[in-house]
Amino acid sequence: MKIKIINPNTTLEMTESISAAGRSVARQGTEIVAVSPSFGPASIESYYDEFLCAPGVIEEVRLGDREGYDAYIVACYGDPGLHAAREVTLRPVIGIAEASLYTASILAARFSIVTVIPRIKTMLEEMVENYGFGRKVVNVRTTPLYVLDVEKDPEGALETLREEARRAVAEDDAEAILLGCAGFAEFADELEGELGIPVLDGVVCAVKLAEAVVELSKTTSKSKTYRFPERKTFAGAFARFGAETAHAEAAE
Repeated sequence: MKIKIINPNTTLEMTESISAAGRSVARQGTEIVAVSPSFGPASIESYYDEFLCAPGVIEEVRLGDREGYDAYIVACYGDPGLHAAREVTLRPVIGIAEASLYTASILAARFSIVTVIPRIKTMLEEMVENYGFGRKVVNVRTTPLYVLDVEKDPEGALETLREEARRAVAEDDAEAILLGCAGFAEFADELEGELGIPVLDGVVCAVKLAEAVVELSKTTSKSKTYRFPERKTFAGAFARFGAETAHAEAAE
């Protein structure tokens, strides 16, 4: 089994840490390959960043189909480009936020997300509602951390997360903590040991879900919503996406 983890930002140091998290839980025989698109933002911390990283995610999925991957993971906690990526492949595509939310709902009745800078709060609240977890996510807690701060000062980032996670337990009555950034993966086990409740990293959750779906021999439904995009012309810098649409339609 081959799983391609797509870090939608272009910071390769972060991609390497995401890869390590995925490999740490993959079963024997599962090959994990983590990549970043060749174009896009260095980090994703706004609607603007999410919008501009999506074409890179789509391109990596299409490349992956040619390379024989069995599943894809979008490794950014906003799950940018997730639904569009599902339209261009038969293979399962899993977002790390979606994976952590479904996993947490099995383990706890109520949980909080601890994430990066305050402007992310509304974005994640909207995502939680769209996924149908509004009643279970009791709070989206932000921190002063930017996405790339973890690479610059991991000890400082861990201490910031520790303080906010403790507040979530004390003030939100959270029964589990979801780490709202792919770069936080390395901290999950230590925080769980300290807090005594499940602390979930979305990358790890997504790898295990991807393995399960592939082993069930299930593919993305093409009956309606996630059908391959209709054939049409794209102009300018997006011209190649139109050509790829025609290719996918023919494959269907």
